Amino acid sequence: MEGILDLLGSDLGKKIISGVSGSTGTDQNKTGSVLTMALPVLMKAMERNASTPEGAQGLMGALNNKHDGSILDNLSGLFGGGVDEEVKTDGDKILGHVLGNKRRGVEQVIGQKSGVDASSVGDILKVAAPILMGLLGKQSRQNNVSSQSDLTSLLGGLLGGASQRGPVTKEQTFLEQVLDSDGDGSVIDDVAGMLLGGNKKKSGLGGLLGGLFGK
Repeated sequence: MEGILDLLGSDLGKKIISGVSGSTGTDQNKTGSVLTMALPVLMKAMERNASTPEGAQGLMGALNNKHDGSILDNLSGLFGGGVDEEVKTDGDKILGHVLGNKRRGVEQVIGQKSGVDASSVGDILKVAAPILMGLLGKQSRQNNVSSQSDLTSLLGGLLGGASQRGPVTKEQTFLEQVLDSDGDGSVIDDVAGMLLGGNKKKSGLGGLLGGLFGK
């Protein structure tokens, strides 16, 4: 299975980055940096949410209905005339549900690292969140996801797809280490600490992040 960062580098991913960039008025390279950092965090947070039966049921319900992947069928229409406010409102709700009270912190951290102000990061994520849910919905259908274990396996596969196929990439190492380095279950705190230099392992993960995002 392809990982989420593999997907961002694909033709579809480039189309998404270009469309999100155009619809938010943000530089394309910076939009790509924001999405490279944000999408794995969102997916890891979803994986945590899906670790409870209630959370898994809620996410599967969304993927089987509204977020079934159909948003991907007409990306040119989605981005062509400016992204519909309904899509942004939906994205806003997804972010609130997935990140909860950590949301503003995530936007600020990613903004500081990517050189994009936090409000613009928020705008990017509002557009990207429904697309990410559509990608998950499409994968869910293709893999016949019907249980909590199926769902967590799908999310884990998308987060770890690259390492299952061959050499570990910089991005994959980043994912494996950054998402929960101290094992306390707090994804956002780990990301915040590392991106802002709070982690003392500078030569390791700190250096890796600097190389990955050019900072």
